Amino acid sequence: MRERYIEATQEAGIALFSRKITGEVVMLNLLRFRQVADYTKFPDIMPSEPISGREAYQKYIDHTLPFLKKTGGSIAFIGEGGKYLIGPQDEQWDMQRVMAMEAEASHQVISLQAHEERCGIQPCLLRQSSFDLITRYY
Repeated sequence: MRERYIEATQEAGIALFSRKITGEVVMLNLLRFRQVADYTKFPDIMPSEPISGREAYQKYIDHTLPFLKKTGGSIAFIGEGGKYLIGPQDEQWDMQRVMAMEAEASHQVISLQAHEERCGIQPCLLRQSSFDLITRYY
């Protein structure tokens, strides 16, 4: 993958909210971690010893999971990545995460995620991220 994606564009956010999604949704995150988390913009939360992006992401999950649960959401699945079955064999995602929630709560979760992206928390752990909100088809 040539381009680096971590944050949603304003246009993508507008397009997502214009879908007027209701009911149950799942949020799919595809993640590539930094070898070493870069806390240079966050010296106040920098660990005493360097940690990997994966370890930093676990701290992020531990910190945000109570908020997700408070809004009625849950982590349905977290898994390790690997080589694509169908796709470029020189690329892979390190981790995939699927969260389930009501659409109304997803706006709060997305707002939290957008705030953290603006603050730079996610870029310090991730090399790349892909994110989508999926509605029930059947």
